[in-house]
Amino acid sequence: MQDVLQLLQAQQDSMVQDLRTLVEIESPSRNAEQIRKVGDVVEGWLNLLGARSERIASSNGDHRLFRLPSPNPQRILILSHADTVWEMGTLSRLSFRIDGDRAYGPGSYDMKGGIVQAVWALKALQTRGMFPCQIDFLLTSDEEIGSRTSSGLIEELAQGAQAVLVIEPSNPGTYTLKTSRKGVGDFYVTVQGKAAHAGGQPEKGVNAILELSRQVLHVTALGTPSKGTTINVGVIHGGTASNVVPAEAWMHVDLRVTTLSEAQRVEEAMKSLHAFDERARVTVTGGLNRPPFERTEGTAHLYELAREVANSLGFVLGEDASGGGSDGNFTASIAPTLDGLGACGDGAHAEHEHVIVSEMPRRAALLAGLILALNPAPEETADPAASPE
Repeated sequence: MQDVLQLLQAQQDSMVQDLRTLVEIESPSRNAEQIRKVGDVVEGWLNLLGARSERIASSNGDHRLFRLPSPNPQRILILSHADTVWEMGTLSRLSFRIDGDRAYGPGSYDMKGGIVQAVWALKALQTRGMFPCQIDFLLTSDEEIGSRTSSGLIEELAQGAQAVLVIEPSNPGTYTLKTSRKGVGDFYVTVQGKAAHAGGQPEKGVNAILELSRQVLHVTALGTPSKGTTINVGVIHGGTASNVVPAEAWMHVDLRVTTLSEAQRVEEAMKSLHAFDERARVTVTGGLNRPPFERTEGTAHLYELAREVANSLGFVLGEDASGGGSDGNFTASIAPTLDGLGACGDGAHAEHEHVIVSEMPRRAALLAGLILALNPAPEETADPAASPE
């Protein structure tokens, strides 16, 4: 693998230039035109490697599927996304810049650096001849807003895959791979009460904010931190004026779970919420958005392979979990899935977002090496003690 690493290190400046190209195409999740521009650039890069491109229409920008052929029928799925959390115009104050070993810019770490690294990993594999297996490279347009139009496609492509490799960024500081993630859910709880004059006839009103306050305490108590189940009431709203008994109030609830059984427990409890004041009406919408990414034997095997590749490249690779979700949450129960194979750096969704430049070739080599380890050449698996024919 050292030859692959050296090849990629020699192209570090080109990798940084490609990163600049993507970062300087601002691509908010709900801006279809900008997301298509990112897809067009990546399509140009991968078409040079012989990829067949497919566009899957979406309301907020096409999903792009790039298929790289191989005589080997085994198939690997690489997951990536073109959208970012940053709004148009962010570059005017947070421009792409290099400071020492860091490349700063909105979307650089999450996850345009990972896209660049994956493309260069595939370029490195191509220099060895044919690809070691069939590779599906999926670039979606809505990961940052819940993958609502892409989750079905992701699950479909994961069926029958030898492995799913997710190029979300590595955990900051530790540069570890992610072998589990919490599942994510969100709920809206709305209370309908009855308006009345707060001074003249308060007894004729039904205070929706008071009812909602009771629901906040009840819902929060559903969390079980010892099992990794956390519930956060992050937004509340209600009322119109201080002298009016509020007729409506609502809250937005965030759920994080480590197991599907916990997700089911909380979902059932949320859907069965009822009013403490029988004159009020409580309505619940939402649910689990991403199932938990639970560590399986298949994922553990992928991590061990990646660790061995890292050792051959001269560094130690750790393993970690994440409280946030990714598109790997949709595939972990379908096919062996390994996450965090993207950029090293810090600042996802924050103004100090950056990529560690010197790690880009090494992480690209890690991805290339993992694909080779999953599909070794015949001479690499032959028994050296066997007699020749």
